[in-house]
Amino acid sequence: MYEGKTSSLFVRYAVPQMIGLTFNSIYMIVDGVFIGHRLGTDAMAAAAVSVPLIEILIALSMAIASGAGVLVSGDIARKDGKRAVSVFNTAFSIAIALGLFVMVLGNIFIDEIAYLFGSTDAIHDLTIGYMRYIMIFAPFMVLNFLLSGMVRNDGSPRLAMIALTIGSLSNVLLDYVFMYPLNMGIEGAALATALGPILSILILIPHFIRKKGVLQIKVRTSDFLDTKTILRLGFPSFIMEFTIGIITFVYNSAIIRCGFGELGLAAYLIIGYLMLIVLTLFLGMAEGLQPVFSFFHGAGDSRRLYSILKFSIVVFIIIGIICTVLAYFGSHLFYSIFNPGDAELIDFSTERSKVYFSLFFVTGFNILMISFWQATGKTGKSLAVSLSRSLVFPPLLTAILPVLFTAESIWFCHSLSEAFTAVVALLIIIASRKTMIGGYGNKTRSGS
Repeated sequence: MYEGKTSSLFVRYAVPQMIGLTFNSIYMIVDGVFIGHRLGTDAMAAAAVSVPLIEILIALSMAIASGAGVLVSGDIARKDGKRAVSVFNTAFSIAIALGLFVMVLGNIFIDEIAYLFGSTDAIHDLTIGYMRYIMIFAPFMVLNFLLSGMVRNDGSPRLAMIALTIGSLSNVLLDYVFMYPLNMGIEGAALATALGPILSILILIPHFIRKKGVLQIKVRTSDFLDTKTILRLGFPSFIMEFTIGIITFVYNSAIIRCGFGELGLAAYLIIGYLMLIVLTLFLGMAEGLQPVFSFFHGAGDSRRLYSILKFSIVVFIIIGIICTVLAYFGSHLFYSIFNPGDAELIDFSTERSKVYFSLFFVTGFNILMISFWQATGKTGKSLAVSLSRSLVFPPLLTAILPVLFTAESIWFCHSLSEAFTAVVALLIIIASRKTMIGGYGNKTRSGS
């Protein structure tokens, strides 16, 4: 399952998940294209306000999948299939429970949530129309990413890629059907987004029912200790994925506070789509590598563990440099896809994105180290980096820079946050250099 050269393992596990997540992010981008062409700037601003909600659901699912994945891969490495199945079914139960919780409370407090995420009176009805379908289908969105992660940990990364890709492509078709022939407006875009995960789940479920790997679905009570460990190990992944939502929320608030209005919200939506593509490349590769890191850590093979880490760091940095250059020179063409008739929006977005992406080449390194430390049970180190790039530096910089300089400085805050986070990660590596060289041993369920 994990044999072969370092480069071959990277391609087998990192690339399929990267492709799958990239296609999965397409459905959000396609929503933006259809909304921009069909409904205009205000509707795009409403969709921008709804992005944090979608990211919360993805983050919850990734947390459960990553936390369970660390345990499952370690159990499989030690040939403890019974234990792996128990952990998987506990994670399955957690995902369903959390999805139902979001669905119920989300619909009850939907007005308050919309305003919390940055809705204005001018776009509130549009925001509610988009959010409601996301709330209703929340359990499926959470379960989709969990099953994808578990299939990957069970040795079938290509199946995970296929499920995510087909689910995303179905959203493209449904976007067109709901928004044009059926003329459902922004609710049609939201419904298309919500239905895509259901198709992915239908593709993934047979893997477990037909016992294609070690994992299988069994009706059983959840283990409290496993639940606690899954959530603890998965929390850095929650923060890492939710970073997109947190940063969107922080920027939505800062954009309104600094007087950029609906134009600023719409601009940040399409800048956010470009950011989503870049982050998805890194998140997909990092998540794809998690089973590999966890397996070698569980097997006590420090040599192969650090071999693939070093190889991955080089690849991530190279891709980061390429993405930064493309974002700087190609953003105008990308933004023109969404609302080609709105020259003001396109020009506004293009100028701000040059600053926004200026230091993005270090982002991949940050994400890789979060995933590596999480996969090897070093939750504290992983969490420190996750929190730095989400709850610490972005809110701090968006609050301080506009006061010290001008309102325009908020567009530089994300890149600067990533740079400061990279420094934090490097300091952690230096401080724990002796531990890293010596390896982590066989203790797969320990924290840091």
